[in-house]
Amino acid sequence: MEQFASLIGTLMQSRNQAHIYHLQAEGSGSFAAHKALEDYYTSIIDLIDSITESVQGRYGIIRGYRMTSMIKEDQNPLLYFQGLCKFVETIRTQIPQDSYIQNQVDEIIDLIESTKYKLTFLH
Repeated sequence: MEQFASLIGTLMQSRNQAHIYHLQAEGSGSFAAHKALEDYYTSIIDLIDSITESVQGRYGIIRGYRMTSMIKEDQNPLLYFQGLCKFVETIRTQIPQDSYIQNQVDEIIDLIESTKYKLTFLH
């Protein structure tokens, strides 16, 4: 379950990263980015809880969570979310393949893609 712990640690870190970007978006003058990032960091927690509880219900308690990346202050949240989406799409093949778990991964990707859309097209 090392890969699943990596996924969850990365998603937890993404919540913190999105919150930092949210706070910094105020200075960029983009209310749409500010709001999109808030929507992400408030929504991802429930998705993390849901998928983790499902996996633990089936496979037991997960150990070994790590948050390994540093908080970025590069004011480019779109690039960050593009990379996050690629990571989730790649690691999904290395975690349990039960359909209900993979459906929850789809919900996570949906949130990331929606955030990317808002960061790209809403101003």
